[in-house]
Amino acid sequence: MYFENIDIQGALEDFSLDGTTFPYNGFVVRLYNLCRSLGFEPGKILPSRAFCSDETQGYPNILIAKHFGTFPFNHGRVGGIVATDRHGPHAHHGKDLVIIHASHVGYEPENDSFGSYHRRHTEHFETTPTCGKIESVLRWYVRQYTFAKENIFLHRHNQDFLVTIDNQTLAENTNEGLFLYLDKMVAVGSHGGFRPRKSYSTSKCYVASSEFRKLLGDNAWPNKGRAPIGERLLPELIGFKRHISGDPETHGLLEENMIIPMPWIVSSTFPLLTAARANIQCEFDRTYRTLLNGNAYVGKRLLFISGLNIDISPHQDQVFPLTTFVPWAAYIQDHFGQFSVLEQEDILTRLLEQREDNPDEVNLEVAIQHMKDAKEIKIKIL
Repeated sequence: MYFENIDIQGALEDFSLDGTTFPYNGFVVRLYNLCRSLGFEPGKILPSRAFCSDETQGYPNILIAKHFGTFPFNHGRVGGIVATDRHGPHAHHGKDLVIIHASHVGYEPENDSFGSYHRRHTEHFETTPTCGKIESVLRWYVRQYTFAKENIFLHRHNQDFLVTIDNQTLAENTNEGLFLYLDKMVAVGSHGGFRPRKSYSTSKCYVASSEFRKLLGDNAWPNKGRAPIGERLLPELIGFKRHISGDPETHGLLEENMIIPMPWIVSSTFPLLTAARANIQCEFDRTYRTLLNGNAYVGKRLLFISGLNIDISPHQDQVFPLTTFVPWAAYIQDHFGQFSVLEQEDILTRLLEQREDNPDEVNLEVAIQHMKDAKEIKIKIL
């Protein structure tokens, strides 16, 4: 898994949104021209989209059809999971192949916040979480984190700095839930182990370790009374246990992608944004290995790119959102099997090098009119 045995915070921060965004039309035309620069043949390129099923992803699909001259194949599952079992059919349907993968997140320009979106087709122009699938996966983890923030208390007694923890959070034998890295929080007793200073009916009190005091700063402990730890429950102090069922929509992959970085997701300013970035990083790594080790695209040119679709909430008179794309990484393979991986800075540079116009783009209105004007073909049932 992508986030195992790495600096999770550093990995998430490596996916930069600063100076890396493209309006979707600009992204797709540059992507098409990048494909042309790699020798992809006009009229023989079959794109595939690996997007969530959300209606907000429709505008990117229209632009892909406009610039590549065909409606894209479907490589996507809800939440931005790549259906890697569809590599074979995709490869069979085209000469040169492109896979565009993205998770998505809503953006409110009025307050510069991520995670919600105005649904203009609802009765009252309602605002809902987006991506809704990711939000539904996060819901249980957010509840666990909120409970812990409200039921771990910092207080002092004489010269001692103390931490009182609810028994539910301390339960080590539970199969599911939030757990604490007590070795980072609680002083080891004289006989070893984490012996409580005092036991209450629903919680236990411990002496805070010097590491914990240094991490939070002594000012985190109130001079009088006690205070919930709140936002000071930092991600490096917690982890999660969860039985992942393997839901039929994503086969459990979405939750598996997020459970290791979940402490950083639920504690971030915009959990849905952090979750989407984490999922993209995992899905690129997973899909890259299926391309590398599989044989579906043998003898084919292939470009696989992963990134983030930012759905900017529309006004009531907007038909489509002003979607923005943030590239993360790309895999490029020629028809001899030689390949390269472009990291974010590399793929950003390659896209910016491309032209902003596409002489091969399809006028969709004209194409649709030609279809309307065509002589009707009668279907014969033999």
